[in-house]
Amino acid sequence: MRALTIALVLLAASPSDAAEISVRMEGRRAEFFLDGELVTAYHFEPDLAKPYFWPILAPGQVRVTRGYPIDENLPNATKDHRHHRSAWFCHGDVIPEGVSLVPSSDRHVKGADFWSEAKGHGRIVCTEARTTSANTLVTQNIWQDSAGTKILDEVRTISLHAVRDGRLIVVEIELEATVAPLTFGDTKEGSFAVRVHDDLALNRKKPKSRLVNSAGASGEAAIWGHLADWCDYSGEVDGRHVGIAVFDAPSNPHRAAWHARGYGLLAANPFGRSVAGFPARKGQTDLVKLPRGAKLKLRYGIFLHSGDEKAGRVAEAFKEFARLSGAEGNRK
Repeated sequence: MRALTIALVLLAASPSDAAEISVRMEGRRAEFFLDGELVTAYHFEPDLAKPYFWPILAPGQVRVTRGYPIDENLPNATKDHRHHRSAWFCHGDVIPEGVSLVPSSDRHVKGADFWSEAKGHGRIVCTEARTTSANTLVTQNIWQDSAGTKILDEVRTISLHAVRDGRLIVVEIELEATVAPLTFGDTKEGSFAVRVHDDLALNRKKPKSRLVNSAGASGEAAIWGHLADWCDYSGEVDGRHVGIAVFDAPSNPHRAAWHARGYGLLAANPFGRSVAGFPARKGQTDLVKLPRGAKLKLRYGIFLHSGDEKAGRVAEAFKEFARLSGAEGNRK
């Protein structure tokens, strides 16, 4: 695939500001630039278990997601959860009705496991990638089991936006049950996730590290399994105070409970219910299902900022994200 660069001037949140955004294709990787600075690279090489973003850079070019296992030589890096590759989307149990699959090594998984990468895990394979505008990449994905049996089709659209005080990556996901009716299993292992830089993680006990949500809660115990429009991790990396937030669009038909951990995981999960153990879903058994031929559209954001959630104006950035999503609000 030949290198391709397209640029366009886009309005930032302030009408008086303008930013130049470009997407550059380099083989099976797409790099997103804002005013000439790399913001992130999206990797979709054919041998991957699933596509992922890395690096992800806050203002000041500060890396805010973990490098392992992409870079195994970083000093003092944690080496748990090898499947936590910076930022990604998938789910831990996708069940196609009437389709015979290679069993997962996890006895709790009824369909294909796209999360853990344990023996017999599924794969999300990118079959096409193209730029459709200066700031947008559109990809076609096939979700399949370890033997290559197709389970569903996906269109994933990724765009970069200049927002006051930060950088916003928007990911639109359209899942289509092209093979069989689908059930998204009740597991905490999902779905739109980032693994933050180790120096941001609460478990490192750094003085500026914070995990907060849009409801004003802070810390893992108060956030894990609860509903919120957004969650934000912030702290100090290489002497710079920075943060990364994940946004759950109000237009999403199934809002996320948050699989957020003190060791650095921040994941919006729209599929987990009572079995997942989420307090906000206690007693719920209504699993997300798609009839054959139906589509499910989801939209998430990654907001990169300086300072904590207040200095970085995360709440204001979420409003801009919701405006871009054309969303009035939808909680289920």
